[in-house]
Amino acid sequence: MAEEPLRASDAEREASLSPAALAAGTAGLIDGRTAGGKGRSAFRSDQVWSYFGPAFVASVAYIDPGNFATNILGGSQFGYRLLWVLLWSNAMAILIQYLSAKLGIVTGLTLPQSCRRHFSRRWTVFLWMCAEVSAVATDLAEFLGAALGLDLLLGPALQAHGMTATGSLMVAAGISTVAVFGILALDLAGFQWLERGIMAFVGVIGLCYGFEVFLVHPDWHRAFVATVMPTFDVRNSAALSGSVYAAVGMLGATVMPHVIYLHSALVQPRLMELSPAVGQPKAKVLRKFLRFELVDVFVAMNGAWLINSAMIVMAAVALGGGLGKGPGVSPTIQDAFHTLGPLLGRGAAVVFAVALLCSGLSSSTVGVMAGQVIIEGFMDIHFPIFLRRMITVIPALVVIGIGWNPLKILIGSQVLLSFTLPAALIPLLLLTNRTAVMGDFCSTLRTRVAGWVVATVIVGLNAVLLVQMAMG
Repeated sequence: MAEEPLRASDAEREASLSPAALAAGTAGLIDGRTAGGKGRSAFRSDQVWSYFGPAFVASVAYIDPGNFATNILGGSQFGYRLLWVLLWSNAMAILIQYLSAKLGIVTGLTLPQSCRRHFSRRWTVFLWMCAEVSAVATDLAEFLGAALGLDLLLGPALQAHGMTATGSLMVAAGISTVAVFGILALDLAGFQWLERGIMAFVGVIGLCYGFEVFLVHPDWHRAFVATVMPTFDVRNSAALSGSVYAAVGMLGATVMPHVIYLHSALVQPRLMELSPAVGQPKAKVLRKFLRFELVDVFVAMNGAWLINSAMIVMAAVALGGGLGKGPGVSPTIQDAFHTLGPLLGRGAAVVFAVALLCSGLSSSTVGVMAGQVIIEGFMDIHFPIFLRRMITVIPALVVIGIGWNPLKILIGSQVLLSFTLPAALIPLLLLTNRTAVMGDFCSTLRTRVAGWVVATVIVGLNAVLLVQMAMG
């Protein structure tokens, strides 16, 4: 990947490109002072709370409807067995998201912008195409999940008045579209309002699954052993193949390529606060910002891990009898909803649908934000975020209209994401390992080794899945 200088227009556009316009909203109006009027040239450790937000926005992608689908699949078919996948995926996510944030903080550019600056035009176009594939797959899964969640709540009433199942789902999709526009509009009031809105959704999802786990009374000892001891289902070749497929889908649903691009943009508003008109802030201030962001990443990603683990535990107990029933059983999200009602009460089913709806709405919002960062960063063009939302609704509406199985679409999209993940991860590692890009903030040897181990594991699992798919 040879380096290619920025075009003449790039220098003029960097300040107005998507990080400020998308994640910051009003960040361009900030003059380097806090709301109380105190300068940000030096900030205290107790201000870490004001730096919470970017990682929580990114964490929504780790608890999106694709996670619901893959966790229901993994828990119902293989019980607690695949909990270890979530633990290791979370460790990978912490490293990857921190590196993305670090690149954005140190360089003042998003990951797509850095790729455009440091890689050749040919590689930039290739990486953009991979990123767009991941963005489309993400938008499909997340919007479909929001529509499903709302349909579970409103569908029975609509169908009781003569509407078909497809018709009620289309109505839910229309309402979800309007709701996502409303969430995106929070950005007009300032980037922190959007962050708070997303964090509220994460809180609701966490409370919902805390309630579900309380109801199912899991075997905590078996769950702990399955979390710390990596195993696949080796009862027979079908079970082994099914568990590997589920594991790769869970990995694709947990470590998401689009938020690798997005996280480097989400930190830009606060970076602009620290470096008003005078250029990059001092190294000491950058290091403190990086420490604050590491705390943000650690808390947010572990919260997402706990929610994902709760999904597996709930599915294992409620849908798979704790042990799971093997690859022959594949309940849909609707099956899970209708099973929870008679088993645990109407409240459990409603809570499940509310969690799915919150997940779909928030993650769909984040997916649109990521899509704009991708196209503007790689292609150096201005693309209105609301137009992006309208375009990405179309594939989901087509899927709903045709009547395809939503669970299969969701799981397939997550497997596809695991294949496009290296196209985001490898450039991130290359850039953060370069002294010419990061200066004194270049990754240490330990971080480099960990990053390349993560990339190797992901590519290796994908290779295994390809072989299994080729062999039928």
